Amino acid sequence: MKKIWKSYKVTVLLVLSLIIGAICGIIFKEDVNVVKPLGDLFLNLLFVTIVPLLFLTISTTIAKMDSPKRLRKIFGRIIVISLITSLIAVFFAIATTNTFKLINDKDTGIIREAFSTEKVQKPELNFLESTVELISVGDFNGLLSKGNIVAIVVFAIIFGFAMRKDKEKTKPLLDVLEAANKTILNFINIIMYYAPIGLGCYFASLVGTFGGEIATGYLKTFVIYTLCALVFYVVFYSLYAFIAGGKKAVRAFWSNIFEPTFTSLATCSSAASLPVNIDAAKKMGIPDDVSETFVGLGTSLHQDGSIIGCVFKIMFLISLFGGDVSIFQIVLVSLVAVLLITAVPIGGGTISESLIISMLGYPMAALPLLTMVATVIDPPATVLNVVGDEAAAMLVARSVDGKDWMTTDKKKK
Repeated sequence: MKKIWKSYKVTVLLVLSLIIGAICGIIFKEDVNVVKPLGDLFLNLLFVTIVPLLFLTISTTIAKMDSPKRLRKIFGRIIVISLITSLIAVFFAIATTNTFKLINDKDTGIIREAFSTEKVQKPELNFLESTVELISVGDFNGLLSKGNIVAIVVFAIIFGFAMRKDKEKTKPLLDVLEAANKTILNFINIIMYYAPIGLGCYFASLVGTFGGEIATGYLKTFVIYTLCALVFYVVFYSLYAFIAGGKKAVRAFWSNIFEPTFTSLATCSSAASLPVNIDAAKKMGIPDDVSETFVGLGTSLHQDGSIIGCVFKIMFLISLFGGDVSIFQIVLVSLVAVLLITAVPIGGGTISESLIISMLGYPMAALPLLTMVATVIDPPATVLNVVGDEAAAMLVARSVDGKDWMTTDKKKK
């Protein structure tokens, strides 16, 4: 019994904290915001670890790899598998939204009339400029911001390769960075003792603020999205794990996935869930070089929940304003827009939502409508963003190390 409690006490405490937080939010509504600072404290403690954790894990993992061939193989598999799983998520979302109408016809008239005087916006996007802005910053201090996660990842990858150029001379630096990485992980372990209190307070504030303000259309969207996410979570991720390593991989996945699940559900932040997610991936038996690289990259580049959310936002607009939008357009816009969603709670997708509206030619005044859609689907979407990294990382491990990847040395090579 003690062994079971030791294995699952964190999960049990997190579940209880979320339940208590939700009850308090429902009962006290916005008055519960008095405890929000306690939730913000926990998030702030997690957020300050994101930049060093990403930089240290990715750069040291690349620098330690003895096989350049393996390194190229890992990155190649990450790109391919991320694209494949993202496309699966998009088509599943399209099938769902075509099966269940997001908004009833009687609810659309007033909203359409409110936006009838707004001119349709033409897309004026410079793809190259947007890409450069996404992967780089103009000043070094920009790399210290969690809002520039893709740029941090790119810098860490290049830094890791730079250390590999002269391993003998850079070994002292690698030793220092590895010690710093271990310290950051210990720091995270310490602050996780505060997680049940912090997450419970944050979730209570979230429920208290938004719980009573969701209109019927948004509630219907939330219900449909949640059911869609639940099916994807249970069926597709179990399937990914089975393809990666059979029944053993499925057991490993479900034995270690609940802590990342409840952390992401409470924080609505892939970034805040990153430390817990990396730890869970290692416990599943995913090789260190695969887990650290993929989960770090996945925070920005592999987001099943967000890309499904992009499809829902597009279909929400089509339900309101009509329009002839092809499946190809939905897929393309979703794949591009998801790259602009930041890994922070509520509001991380504003730029992405603007791009969706602009690329499809809908009135820009509809932005608040999409912001509200993003708000109500944010918790289940974040869960898929986080948990999806583990499932996809298993596929990468299977592709890189073969069918026996779960029995090989995890401290790669």
